[in-house]
Amino acid sequence: MSITFAPPASTRPTLSAAQIRNRAAFRNLTLWTLQGWVAMFFVAAGYAKLTESISNLTALMNWPAMVSESLVRGIGIVEIVLALGMIAPLLSWKLGRWPLLVSAVGLIMLESAMLAVHAISLDVGLALINILLLAITIPVYLGRRVSH
Repeated sequence: MSITFAPPASTRPTLSAAQIRNRAAFRNLTLWTLQGWVAMFFVAAGYAKLTESISNLTALMNWPAMVSESLVRGIGIVEIVLALGMIAPLLSWKLGRWPLLVSAVGLIMLESAMLAVHAISLDVGLALINILLLAITIPVYLGRRVSH
């Protein structure tokens, strides 16, 4: 015996082809907007980690004081590369979706790790930023992983 939560087929509204296209276009526009926000954030964050002094970064966040400078700079490079991967389909559709999906997974992992770091060090504001970034990046990954 299975339980179904979907309404019977007779009560579901039938969408016209135009409504289906409009929903797909809205979904695509929404995902591109979210991808752009994530990309802009991580290009800026990565650029700061590459160009700012460790003392300036430590004033903004606690963790750069606890790790090597090369790790901070390396994270900056990774952030920029992953950010560019989020918008890679704009540069070339020949690449397909794989750079975007790999970048989304990489950013989700990075955001999760940094959420833990900021939460442990009681940087509430930075932890909340990572929660927001996860709330943006996870829907992008989920929305883009399905093929149409």
